[in-house]
Amino acid sequence: MANPLYDGLFGAHAGKATPFLHLLDGRTITHQDFLATTAQIANVMTQIGMKPGDRVAAQVEKSAEALALYAACAQAGLVFLPLNTAYTVDELSYFIKDSGASLIVCDERSETKLIPVGSALGARIETLNADGSGHLMAQAAIMPAVFSTVDRDEDDLAAFLYTSGTTGRSKGAMLSQANLLSNAFTLAKEWRFTANDVLLHALPIFHTHGLFVASNVTLAAGGSMIFMPKFDSEKVIEILPKATVMMGVPTFYTRLLSEAGFTKALTSHMRLFVSGSAPLLAETHVQFEERTGHRILERYGMTETNMNTSNPYEGERRAGTVGFPLPGVDLKITNPDNGETLADGEIGQIEVRGPNVFKGYWQMPEKTAAELREDGFFITGDLGKIDSDGYVHIVGRNKDLIISGGYNIYPKEIELVLDEQPGVMETAVIGVPHPDFGETVLGIIIPQAGQSPDLESMMEAIKTSLARFKHPRKLIIMDELPRNTMGKVQKNILRDQYKTTFTQA
Repeated sequence: MANPLYDGLFGAHAGKATPFLHLLDGRTITHQDFLATTAQIANVMTQIGMKPGDRVAAQVEKSAEALALYAACAQAGLVFLPLNTAYTVDELSYFIKDSGASLIVCDERSETKLIPVGSALGARIETLNADGSGHLMAQAAIMPAVFSTVDRDEDDLAAFLYTSGTTGRSKGAMLSQANLLSNAFTLAKEWRFTANDVLLHALPIFHTHGLFVASNVTLAAGGSMIFMPKFDSEKVIEILPKATVMMGVPTFYTRLLSEAGFTKALTSHMRLFVSGSAPLLAETHVQFEERTGHRILERYGMTETNMNTSNPYEGERRAGTVGFPLPGVDLKITNPDNGETLADGEIGQIEVRGPNVFKGYWQMPEKTAAELREDGFFITGDLGKIDSDGYVHIVGRNKDLIISGGYNIYPKEIELVLDEQPGVMETAVIGVPHPDFGETVLGIIIPQAGQSPDLESMMEAIKTSLARFKHPRKLIIMDELPRNTMGKVQKNILRDQYKTTFTQA
């Protein structure tokens, strides 16, 4: 193919008047109409000087046009960098500077705040709003609805996704055309997707799950999506009869179970429910099956690798596991100290290899070398085991990363803000179990001698510095932090001590 990603997922539907996006305002966008918009956006970006390999940073609300921006980047050979809509300007500045993005696409409401950032970094700013308006689309409207697809190789970069690590700032995971394309077709086959499927899409599209799993898999199969701006349990119940498949994070399913209208009759026509991005509690599995008769299919992936494993479509979907390695993916459990492969049943670090595994971290060769072995195995940072039946179990992480509602949260970032507050000597931020979000953020505060830190003021400081999903759900004052003989804070003790803070009946 001249451009594997575009040709394989988007161009394959050229000229088709088949439905692609069903919007909540009643409109249906066909494949050919979507590709016309894609071509117009690609024309805008090339006319303003964007060249193959250039990065496009996008912090925009979910919309059909936002999805077309991703497709346009693929068609024009640009590297797409989707950014969480909750990020603050300080956070965005880092991503834009680190990636070297030459185009920033944002909501009009953010434009004024981002102009100084764009000016300082030499990046152009275009606007795209949730309703499809904005300067980008105004220019696109007068552009030709055809575009000569740029040739790209399967090893060329298609996207950057920023991910947190155990030290330092976020890292830009470089995803190639082959990474995204291979995973899309593998999952479409494994989960039996066809052109007849209608996916209820309530996930954000700045994240692997919503963009590269849900959207790409639907495109690979030629199906359509009910494109919801965000998750709303009442709205989901209303439109679920029009869908055949739903993908979500555990929070979606716990909230649906709290609705009286979510019944077995409502879900009787559904083919599949998929969960990922955070661990699904075993009790949620049980409650969901009792209520609907459906057993949720849980899978395991991450920013750097897309999807690695999945419970089977046919066969036992085993609660508390993430199933088996996907076809073409090698997975092993190794000793964190020496990298030697461990026997089944032993707990160690999870390593994966396959066409889904990223090319490395942008401009971080040392970090890449530390986590991506020469033989292609990626050290995930997750701890797990493989049972006697071959199912993979995730038992924890050897990093401090918190995953709440599907979002990655790096504790150090929050600790730095808390440490600056009056009367604080030191802090520790941990993730603890939460029935709705899988995990949530808990902040431990150690006051300076004779001081009593104002917890309300500290929460206000957090709100002005960090995205909402990073905010601690609770702050707790302690006299001292547990430490080992080397003086290192033992967060595992804290996690155990406070593990029932939000889960007690």
